[in-house]
Amino acid sequence: MNRSKLIDEKVGMNPTQSLHHAKWECTYHVVWIPKCRRKRLFGQLRSGLGTVFHDFARHKESEILEGHVMPDHVHMLIAIPPTYAVAQVLGSIKGKSAIWIARTYGGRQRNCTGEHVWARDYDVSTVGWDEREIRADIQQQEKDDVQLEQLNMFG
Repeated sequence: MNRSKLIDEKVGMNPTQSLHHAKWECTYHVVWIPKCRRKRLFGQLRSGLGTVFHDFARHKESEILEGHVMPDHVHMLIAIPPTYAVAQVLGSIKGKSAIWIARTYGGRQRNCTGEHVWARDYDVSTVGWDEREIRADIQQQEKDDVQLEQLNMFG
């Protein structure tokens, strides 16, 4: 019997990714906020950020499995290969997206030093086998946010 199949059966995992000598399933739930929790992430900017995040994640061989840009924070379920550190991938996504925001909406065409869109901190936890529950939680938060906005219109 193939050694990797034996490992899969013993551990009970079905990894979806593999490197040359390793099978892996490194999924993280990540949350971060804009600087000073400004509600900048509305409208056109909010919808454009999704594709930008996906593009920058691919540059680091990562994949965003689920994600929502909320009015005052970003929720993301991301698969990062073990060859990259979580901090490295998130630093790249946050930094490059800040430059994209400055160029697209701030009218900057050159180096964007001093642009502070995102807070330095972020919250990250490993997902393990609770991925279904984390995905549902991220989707539910989006629905709750829409309902809250509707209630605030009348209140």
